[in-house]
Amino acid sequence: MIIYGALGWITEIIWTGTGSLISGDPRLSGWTYLWMLPIYGLAVFLEPIHDYIRDIHWSIRGTLYMVLIFTVEYAAGGLLREFIGVCPWNYNTPLAINGLVRLDYAPAWFAAGLIFERIHNFLDQRVFV
Repeated sequence: MIIYGALGWITEIIWTGTGSLISGDPRLSGWTYLWMLPIYGLAVFLEPIHDYIRDIHWSIRGTLYMVLIFTVEYAAGGLLREFIGVCPWNYNTPLAINGLVRLDYAPAWFAAGLIFERIHNFLDQRVFV
């Protein structure tokens, strides 16, 4: 769980830093939230799903991961909003659903799911032998 959480943090900082550069900020300001460590860590629960769907076409697997990631993001954001009064990422775009998910991130989550498979394979083969 810690491995996926840390990888999520790193990826989010690179993502937001790149976004700041695209917006004209040469400081490359990247950020994340402490809440994201356990949320990204939930990717560990994708491992058994990956094992089960390993032989299905990559486009279907990517779509399934995208839907699962959107579901977790929406649920986690809703729970944070309920328990602490705010969802840290509160999206304010036309393609946002209740400020909790951004539909324009679908390609990113699709790709993230397929990248996750490679990370899972690496961990299985070289770390958790």
